[in-house]
Amino acid sequence: MGMMPERPGDWEPCPTRADKRDIASDFGRAATTYEQASRLQRMMGMRMLERLSVERASPLRILDLGCGTGWFSRALARRYPDAVIVGADLAEGMVSRARAGGGAAFLAADAEALPFVSGGFDLVFSNLMIQWCSEPEQVLSECRRLLRPGGWLALSTLLEGTLSELRQAWAVADPGRPHVNEFVPETCWRTTVTGVLPGADCVAETLRLPYDSPMALNRELKGLGATFKGDGRRRSLTAPGRFRAMVRAYPVADGDGVLASYRAGWVYWSAR
Repeated sequence: MGMMPERPGDWEPCPTRADKRDIASDFGRAATTYEQASRLQRMMGMRMLERLSVERASPLRILDLGCGTGWFSRALARRYPDAVIVGADLAEGMVSRARAGGGAAFLAADAEALPFVSGGFDLVFSNLMIQWCSEPEQVLSECRRLLRPGGWLALSTLLEGTLSELRQAWAVADPGRPHVNEFVPETCWRTTVTGVLPGADCVAETLRLPYDSPMALNRELKGLGATFKGDGRRRSLTAPGRFRAMVRAYPVADGDGVLASYRAGWVYWSAR
């Protein structure tokens, strides 16, 4: 992993500092394949909807931050039919796809500097977006700014330990060359979140999803636009021999396929 933060609690979910243009481009290109590949995204987002039901949230103005193709914007519209839904995403390609599906108002926007008035939302819903941001503390501050008193933030992210099997396999197949995105350690995540959002409930759990093969996992990540985004990534195609070596090194599950681990984190916070 890259250098640790200078101050305890500083959140550096992407130490390799992917450029925003690369992030927007990668996810924009994946707009047509994203929904078919988004098993993890739906699982984690549905957890947040369940929690909001338990909390008996009844929002009238909702921001889906990092809305992607708008799947959860439409799910929120069905759950809260009286609410006004706004979806925002950095990737123009995702926003265009979301607009085609309807169900909400969509715009391209940077989560670190959102073009909305303070206190304008009853719910900010953000599913697996913040881990791609270079200044996550600023994103959390923006979410806090946008919520009216009594409003809710429901946010999910990925933490250190995600795709550990794939990381280990690539370390054997292509030593010294990063292939898997780095994510923030859980202790730093908790410290940073509660520093910006006092009293926030931070929940972490390891999820494991089955795949037919390591290459099926690789295809799913590509379909999501979630391939490696750091400065050390290869700008040319990875040689087939390296892929074969990665497959051989990937740990096999008890059945015919393989498993991939995701260290999932959720944040729930009610504005005061």
